[in-house]
Amino acid sequence: MWSKTLLGLSLLTFYLSFQSFKENTSFLLSYSLSNLSTTNLEFLLILDWISLTFTSTVLFISSMVLFFSDEYMIEEKNKNRFILLLLFFVLSMLLFILSPNLMSLLLGWDGLGLVSYCLVIYYQNPRSLNAGLLTILSNRIGDVMILMAIALSLSFGSWDILSMNLIHNSPFIFFFILLAAMTKSAQIPFSAWLPAAMAAPTPISALVHSSTLVTAGVYLLIRFQNMFPKSLSTFLLISASLTMFMAGLSATMETDLKKIIALSTLSQLAIMMLALALHFWKLAYFHMITHAMFKALMFLCAGFIIHNTKNNQDIRKMGALLLSAPTISTCLMISSITLMGLPFTSGFFSKDLILESLLTSQLNQIISSLILFSFGLTMLYSFRLAFSSLWASNINHKNSFIHEKMEMTLPISFLTLLALTLGAILNWTLSTPIFSLPPLMKSTGCSLILLGVITGFILWIYPSPLNNPKQNLLFLTNMWYLPTLSPKPFLMLLPFFSLLKTFEFGWSEKIGPQGIHFSTSIPAQSLSLTQKNSPLFILTTALITLLLLFLF
Repeated sequence: MWSKTLLGLSLLTFYLSFQSFKENTSFLLSYSLSNLSTTNLEFLLILDWISLTFTSTVLFISSMVLFFSDEYMIEEKNKNRFILLLLFFVLSMLLFILSPNLMSLLLGWDGLGLVSYCLVIYYQNPRSLNAGLLTILSNRIGDVMILMAIALSLSFGSWDILSMNLIHNSPFIFFFILLAAMTKSAQIPFSAWLPAAMAAPTPISALVHSSTLVTAGVYLLIRFQNMFPKSLSTFLLISASLTMFMAGLSATMETDLKKIIALSTLSQLAIMMLALALHFWKLAYFHMITHAMFKALMFLCAGFIIHNTKNNQDIRKMGALLLSAPTISTCLMISSITLMGLPFTSGFFSKDLILESLLTSQLNQIISSLILFSFGLTMLYSFRLAFSSLWASNINHKNSFIHEKMEMTLPISFLTLLALTLGAILNWTLSTPIFSLPPLMKSTGCSLILLGVITGFILWIYPSPLNNPKQNLLFLTNMWYLPTLSPKPFLMLLPFFSLLKTFEFGWSEKIGPQGIHFSTSIPAQSLSLTQKNSPLFILTTALITLLLLFLF
């Protein structure tokens, strides 16, 4: 029922977004809650083509994930709890998308962090708990940054993003918003939580890592795209370049199927941040929409594989799934080539334009080379993923026929269709920039695809250290030790918190609440006697009053 409802709402919002884009109109719904001095506290919703198109994408993917979950979570005892958490997660994302006000936006932003924690610890084991704590603590930094931006913007009389676009005299606000976006979209140094969030059920991963939680930071920067000074753009460019390089290297060494896809998400988020740093916000938005489709498709295909191979996630233990599950294998292959950016797939139209924008920008040669190498790494891990799970023969794998149920194949088929066609539709619809480049530079994207596939074929067909990562490659396989280093600041604060606890039960308790209680208890008891209807007390009071009147 819920999947059909969300699908209907998705079609409705897509129609409204098309009308809004065609007529160049937007609607702003405002409800004033209160006035605090010169600041108007109001609840705002904006309906323009940017918010409506993204809303349609989120609702469509959510409906497909719900439909897929009916079969994937069939053995789950608390299935209603799972569905309610997923719906609340979607509701938080919609509130975030449609809010052009920092105060109401914070409700959706905090809702995403809270529900993501509940979903990451869904299986209730120590691994899930550690991943959930890392996720919520990393995202909490972004929440604090948004609160600080709200505090600094108080003097402007409004938290409305549309009116804040005219403000250029407070760079600290933009810096805090940039840090918040980097935590939510897992850019260096906040990257460790994104692969850790794979402890959640696979349908949740398909939703979180395609169109909801991780894209919130990118969408926030798209809303603030007219505000960032050049210095912060340079900072974002360096962070996005390092994130893209780190994620690509780690994905080529990783053996966990879901973590490979999570690291590819991290790499694609860095590409969106790269486009924003170069001030091409439409290209970042374009890639965010297309990426949502093929990444949700990839996760659902991975979920089908995990579900039908006794919950195995190690690609070294997978085999020739192309023979046993041809439909799902074809869809996974399509999602892989879309991730590569093969010409005329959805990923090609957005990634190629971002690559061309990079080539036309005057950037440092080291950063440009790093980004081009990272683009090539995308082909390496995409080829490795497809080769290991679909083609490679494994003696431990039995080529038994896997029954492809309609509950799983139908949403995957719908997503496959959109993964192939959505890029072309948006490319015809959006007025994307056109770059004039020499033929050699114009073919850079196709050349990187060709070089990446050939290199991947050589590395994984013939014996190499990349086939079986050893201890000496731990730095590359472990995201540059970020998962180990990220909890360190919180662990360093534990002795301080223990000291506070000791102080709280010691002098603080005697001087504070307990001391106040003992010093005020006797006067309070004496005062309480005046509230009782005691005849003796009334008679005594009357006599004292008469005596005082007689004397004075």
